[in-house]
Amino acid sequence: MFEVSDPFDLGFDRGRLARIDDFLDKHYVATGRLKNAQLLVSRNGQPVHYAHFGKLRDDGTDMREDALFRIASMTKPITSIAFMQLVEQCEIAVDDPVMRVFPEFADLGVYNGGGGSLPFGPAKHCKPMRFVDLLSHTSGLTYGFQNRSSIDAAYRKAKLDLARGQITSDDYVRTIASIPLEFEPGSQWNYSVATDVLGIAVERLTGKMLGEYFEENIFAPLGMTDTGFDVSADRADRLADAYGYRPGKEPRLIDRATESDFLGKAAFHSGGGGLVSSIADYNRFCTMLLNKGELDGSRIVAPKTLDLMTSNHLPGGADLTEMSQSLFSEANNAGTGFGLGFAMVIDPAKTLMPASLGEFYWGGAYSTAFFVDPVERITMVFMTQLYPSSTYPIRRQLKTLIYSALTQSNA
Repeated sequence: MFEVSDPFDLGFDRGRLARIDDFLDKHYVATGRLKNAQLLVSRNGQPVHYAHFGKLRDDGTDMREDALFRIASMTKPITSIAFMQLVEQCEIAVDDPVMRVFPEFADLGVYNGGGGSLPFGPAKHCKPMRFVDLLSHTSGLTYGFQNRSSIDAAYRKAKLDLARGQITSDDYVRTIASIPLEFEPGSQWNYSVATDVLGIAVERLTGKMLGEYFEENIFAPLGMTDTGFDVSADRADRLADAYGYRPGKEPRLIDRATESDFLGKAAFHSGGGGLVSSIADYNRFCTMLLNKGELDGSRIVAPKTLDLMTSNHLPGGADLTEMSQSLFSEANNAGTGFGLGFAMVIDPAKTLMPASLGEFYWGGAYSTAFFVDPVERITMVFMTQLYPSSTYPIRRQLKTLIYSALTQSNA
């Protein structure tokens, strides 16, 4: 599938790149920690290293290059790009109040007691939420799986995390509007369902389901033929099984591909976590990002739009150690800022790993990950299916191995 370039020509050491495969096999696949994995590293949009490992399914089906993976929160950057396309057309503005699209949010307030077996107390008044708050996860919304507060508990009860079933977009918004915010918008950072709300905004502004909008404005122009909210019958044999971590034991099968809900039609298109994709497709998305919004003659967003998205929007230039209230996110906190849909490196030294200033990235709950380094012109896409993504430090390890193989730096 991938025509891999000579690593030497792209400034990599072939032997050091090979250490990545040895490490993944020895420490993760051979030990049973991961049932499967795929990795694609590119420079200047040219693949320089590709490998795949393990089995596609628990029944022994071999891994395949065109395997399909639940990419969970790697859906978020795609939704953010879709919203910014509408910003470019002046259909909406980043600093518009969310109430412009969601009148249900007119009476939002901050948590002021109650919850659990007691009703919520009267919410405290707060300033209006803006779309920039949704894009940057400073909205005051949350995720139920954080398991910290009465607000999280209300989200779990309403089954808002990674919703796909019989809830509609309008029901989703009405439910969120009935639950107080954790904090005043713009004052703190908390990983949340904000991007799901952003995806519903795209639906309301365009009159199309999110998947339809993605297909017409992102997937088809980029040639992403294997990405969507559902897995069609002709692609069903390519879907990987998904597993859950068990301490001291091999992962537990939690979503058998032959019985997965992804084989049916999603009632709700989760802009925060609902897509299935392939490593080839997501590599095309990353190459578009590396190219400042363009790939093979298709312009998805303008360069200045992407510059805005990959700038730190945390107040005062703060990093996540100063702003984050999350027990979980797909980002490291030290030296990391947050933009409009991406985390980015704002102080490489504080990350305590090889990195470039301005590098941006994200990951998914099943341990998938990507990063884009605009300085070294490197992209990486990693696919596997182990929940949760906080189980192993594999993203840090992959970055370390990739950069240790780089022999010609642009910095």
